[in-house]
Amino acid sequence: MKLRYPRLEINLSALRNNAKRIVDMCGEQGVSVVGVIKGATGIPEVAKAFADGGVDIIGSSRLEQLRDAKDFGIDKPLMLIRVPMMSEIEEVVELCAGSLNSEVSVLEALNDEATKQHKVHRVVLMADLGDLREGFWDKEELMDVALRVENEMDGLFLAGVGTNVGCYGSILPTPDKLQELVDIAREIEDKIGRKLDIVSGGATSSLMRIADKNIPEGINSLRIGEGILLNRDLGLFYGYDLKGMRKDTFTLKAEVIEVKVKPSHPQGEIGVDAFGKRPEYVDRGMRKRALIAIGKVDYGDPDEIFPKDEGIEVLGASSDHTILDVENYLGDLKPGDVLEFDINYASIVYLTNCKNVRIGFTEDKN
Repeated sequence: MKLRYPRLEINLSALRNNAKRIVDMCGEQGVSVVGVIKGATGIPEVAKAFADGGVDIIGSSRLEQLRDAKDFGIDKPLMLIRVPMMSEIEEVVELCAGSLNSEVSVLEALNDEATKQHKVHRVVLMADLGDLREGFWDKEELMDVALRVENEMDGLFLAGVGTNVGCYGSILPTPDKLQELVDIAREIEDKIGRKLDIVSGGATSSLMRIADKNIPEGINSLRIGEGILLNRDLGLFYGYDLKGMRKDTFTLKAEVIEVKVKPSHPQGEIGVDAFGKRPEYVDRGMRKRALIAIGKVDYGDPDEIFPKDEGIEVLGASSDHTILDVENYLGDLKPGDVLEFDINYASIVYLTNCKNVRIGFTEDKN
């Protein structure tokens, strides 16, 4: 059957490799891994690659993705890693072993529903350490809520505490910052008279502490998505090269629909583009240009797709066209040809959500 484009090919062998490598690296320092599948829209085959790679828990911010993982036959515990909405409490308790929480009213609703379903739902209380996303800012309130969960909410089990860094406020997971979470955990443990199961020290950015072997003693869980899916950000932004990780996990393929020599600067009075922006254009004279049949509605930002072939430059995009400079491309490019691109995490989120993009899976040839 003839392949249709645009197409996103996912190398499941590479994903399993990355999951296993992260699990092993973290395990050497006593840290378990929640494999976060939301970056690839919870595609069940991706979730299975995470599970086969040995992650302890499958996590997502979307219940439908966790439901798909369960229906696909994945038997790992499932965790909702966004504070539950009131409208989804019943399904959270029915589907998930645990969830991240920061609101008393939500915890009360979870407790009532868990009691109704004759279950015990595991909760991780989130502490906001400065990134200013979810979590208790007032640490005394956090202590009080922890005691309420432990002593008054029979439908809940206080599994642990966690934090988020780097996702909104760009706060780095420094050893001192993560030690703040450990100190909170120890104080709660002193008050409840037992050890917490989980002290969750953040997401992929916290792998820097694993690489440097300076993660504070007491952090025993990380929530890893991009670090398995691509393992690109730590190297690009912070210079970390995690050994044994593969970056050939996702390949975008798009079909050429036009190749012509045209001016490099628009001709006429310039206003705004289709998205209300005023781009700046560089006049480089007449250049060979190509259009591919994919655009911003498919992948988001044209600056975040990267041609694999030399001599090709992404100039920009409209909703459903991407404009390439191919003046220096050595091949004989023509309509019907297929070009390949590397992508980043944000592009994966868009592409795996887009109905226009076909998803394909590959395995290494042995």
